[in-house]
Amino acid sequence: MKIALLSRNSKLYSTRRLIEAAEARDHQIEVIDVLRCYMEITSTKPGIHYKGTVLEGFDAVIPRIGASVTFYGTAVLRQFEMMGTYPLNESVAISRSRDKLRSLQLLSRKGIGLPVTGFAHKPDDIEDLIKMVGGAPVVIKLLEGTQGIGVVLAETKKAAESVIEAFMGLKADILVQEFIKEAAGADIRCFVIGDKVVATMKRQGGEGEFRSNLHRGGTSSLVRITPEERSIAVRAAKTMGLNVAGVDMLRSNHGPVVMEVNSSPGLEGIETATGKDIAGMIISFIEKDSLGKSTRTKGKG
Repeated sequence: MKIALLSRNSKLYSTRRLIEAAEARDHQIEVIDVLRCYMEITSTKPGIHYKGTVLEGFDAVIPRIGASVTFYGTAVLRQFEMMGTYPLNESVAISRSRDKLRSLQLLSRKGIGLPVTGFAHKPDDIEDLIKMVGGAPVVIKLLEGTQGIGVVLAETKKAAESVIEAFMGLKADILVQEFIKEAAGADIRCFVIGDKVVATMKRQGGEGEFRSNLHRGGTSSLVRITPEERSIAVRAAKTMGLNVAGVDMLRSNHGPVVMEVNSSPGLEGIETATGKDIAGMIISFIEKDSLGKSTRTKGKG
């Protein structure tokens, strides 16, 4: 197979591992920086140009699109889809999962456990908004935040009111969520490929840190999940329409709650914690799932 790997940095761990896994199976793989692509949009023969040449003949495309380039990255991926290239994750599914509010609403509609969440533009009563999600302490999140950036724990009602007013004064869109104290700064990352959870790890925030992101100094370790947690992770990925996803959940007193469904989950933490060849599993999935599939006639927007 000829595979396009959309990544802005060929030296990243996840990118390197996917290259190694593809080449180990005798596939041709090319790293392509989405921001260097430019598109020829036509109904007869849509195309993508890259560094002065036309990209063609690719059987599959693996999107590793950073949150900061979601709009352009999904546009390039959509162009590959129009050309009939099989996408590991489709552009519409990535856009859906990157929209925090939309993804929570979709998960809610499917009955998947979530932290109680409030969203408002200009609430007439901030106090009532805080009360609606269970009262302080509450977690306040920027809709556009990633890797724990733009996430604040307000431990008192007064602090919550001040943070909400400050964000709204900056015209920032925010979510207000209940604080799952019993999670004790830990979450569970379930790595889903197809209809299976292939690996899991527990991420623990540092002392005094309620965010468990590895980018923020969190640590990872092996964890055994329950059948309910396994089912929820697969359902969450399916709800977003993702073939490969990192589903992050917390263990609350009222059962597992999904915090986020990541369409471009990193491989380093999960491979290190579990010792599993996740990159190889991804390439193997592409080999099987792409057979006879073309996106050219799907008509997805």
